[in-house]
Amino acid sequence: MLSIIETIAPIFMVIMVGWGLSHKKILTQEVSGPLNKIVFYLAIPVMIFEKVAHADFSANFSTTLVVGVLLAAASGFFLAVLVVSIFPVYPRHKGTFAQASFHGNIGYIGLAVAYYFLGDLGLTRASILSAFILILQNFLSVAGLQYFSNNEQTRGKFSVFLKNVAGNPVIISAVAGSAVSLAGIPIPEIISRFLHIISGMALPLALLDIGGSLSFPVIKAHWAPTLATGFIKLLFLPAAGWFLFTMMGLPHDLQLVGIILLGAPTATVTYVMAREMGGATALASSAISLNTLASALTYVLWLGIIVQ
Repeated sequence: MLSIIETIAPIFMVIMVGWGLSHKKILTQEVSGPLNKIVFYLAIPVMIFEKVAHADFSANFSTTLVVGVLLAAASGFFLAVLVVSIFPVYPRHKGTFAQASFHGNIGYIGLAVAYYFLGDLGLTRASILSAFILILQNFLSVAGLQYFSNNEQTRGKFSVFLKNVAGNPVIISAVAGSAVSLAGIPIPEIISRFLHIISGMALPLALLDIGGSLSFPVIKAHWAPTLATGFIKLLFLPAAGWFLFTMMGLPHDLQLVGIILLGAPTATVTYVMAREMGGATALASSAISLNTLASALTYVLWLGIIVQ
């Protein structure tokens, strides 16, 4: 357990450094905006492409793992839909609640935990898996926001899903890297070293950027639904995944990859999608902030359970 804490704690210490820099007006909006674009459109995609392209795709791809993760993620979404259908929730909050309860921050936090806890092999497997889970997350997020929206224009925005999938750099880089790996295309050494340099800055910058985006005052006004999203996202999803993985007979090394991605906190893109599709942006911001911090504890919990 101590080794798990020693691995997970530094990740979230870097996140808190990002929050501190933002609090001290060093990591301002003028800085964090371009920084996020560098991370999202360049550094993270290059890192994923490099790891997947250099790996043996067939040796690192597991159909059983993909199916298990997708089933677990979908179950979290439908549980959230059930919750907002049974309990009194503001209509505008319903779609955002469902999205925040299952849409995880795969690119910034999930991949970081996979790399620092499992190493290059874990990052490669997580990168391949990320393409599948991101497609599902975007599809169900748009579907949920549309279903609970009272805005007719929002209901017709299936183009948001297409844009988020077809233009998602993480999905594109994972697919491109897989294609290079499957085709056996050699990457020249000079290009390989270039990719390695760029990818080296991806995770540290991503963690700083996440920290800079955290906003804690908003949590007070939305503490009840935020706690509920955290329960589903950080406890139910990994538990569902663990149950499915065990029933499917997945080895522990693959279970860890799945649990890490399922246990990722609410994605920052939930705020953007809520804003674009008439959802509750304050609730999204609250869920992102609280669940990001809480995931430091739940990651230690779940990794400890699986490793033991």
